[in-house]
Amino acid sequence: MELYLDSANMEEIKEAFELGFLSGLTTTPTFMHRHGITDIDATIIELSNIVPVLQIEALGNNAEEIIAEVNRQDALGLNKETTVYKIPISLEGVKACKKLTDAGFKVNIHLVYTLQQAYMAMEAGATYVCPLVGRLQDQGHDALILIEQCVEAVNYYGYETKIMFSSVRNIEHVRNALNIGAHTITAPWNVIKQMTKNNLTDLGTQQFVEHTRLMTYKIKDVLGNDNPTATTDNTISECLLKMTVGKFGAVTIVDTNNEAIGIFTDGDLRRLLANKGADSINKKVSDVLTLVKPFTIDENELLNDANNIFQSNPINSVVVTSSNKVIGMLHIQDILGMER
Repeated sequence: MELYLDSANMEEIKEAFELGFLSGLTTTPTFMHRHGITDIDATIIELSNIVPVLQIEALGNNAEEIIAEVNRQDALGLNKETTVYKIPISLEGVKACKKLTDAGFKVNIHLVYTLQQAYMAMEAGATYVCPLVGRLQDQGHDALILIEQCVEAVNYYGYETKIMFSSVRNIEHVRNALNIGAHTITAPWNVIKQMTKNNLTDLGTQQFVEHTRLMTYKIKDVLGNDNPTATTDNTISECLLKMTVGKFGAVTIVDTNNEAIGIFTDGDLRRLLANKGADSINKKVSDVLTLVKPFTIDENELLNDANNIFQSNPINSVVVTSSNKVIGMLHIQDILGMER
């Protein structure tokens, strides 16, 4: 099934066609007016150099005027093989369609709302027949039945016409078009962008990324520059300041060789205040804390090694060392690539 973009927004057109596989672009005077385009001819020329196939409007009060408008636009330098002229369904429209297709032009008969209209367009040799699904559904009609009938007519009678599913409002319309067997669909960019999205896909991708990260990244690859440390001579208040400035929930307590001998966390602070009162924050670490050697990990170890520590122990932070010297702290959120 051919996939067309339905738009006149130059920025999203350029973005969409970077995908590299869209079949072409459909646009309308209404779209162009909505986006403030005043020089239609210049826009048509610009678009013809961007998209593989361009489908543009050719209007007129009768067949002769429609044909004259097609010839005028063709004279701008458009390529017959990559330009499709959109003509609203009418008796004069199908008359023009027949003459134009006999002359080698490609035609899309659109604004189709009945099977009879579609049949006349097929008989006239239309390259595309374009029922407007969304507009029909807005009026309470079963537009999907019409598309299905048009597709069946093409397949049964052997017409070379392609049925274009248009006036697309949501990704469900895309699924409908595929199920019915429409030959072409033209959809707005906001719908096309949704077509690869699924919550289960996002969750699976996130899991794959996280596991790859665990097995390939070393601790030093994710370690920040902040290294909040304190000594046993520092006060609890000074430890709290270091934690606040470094935006950490903990500070490493080191000895004179800068080796880890303990860790003081915000949880420790709450317990300290609850057990010994507010005055305890002015006391030295050595006076109020019983230090326990913290979990440490070398900067050259994999994130997976740190993750194993977190999974096996009820802790949120691990002290990072280089040659046993403290160089930083790894938080469990760093494992997942999240910001603290």
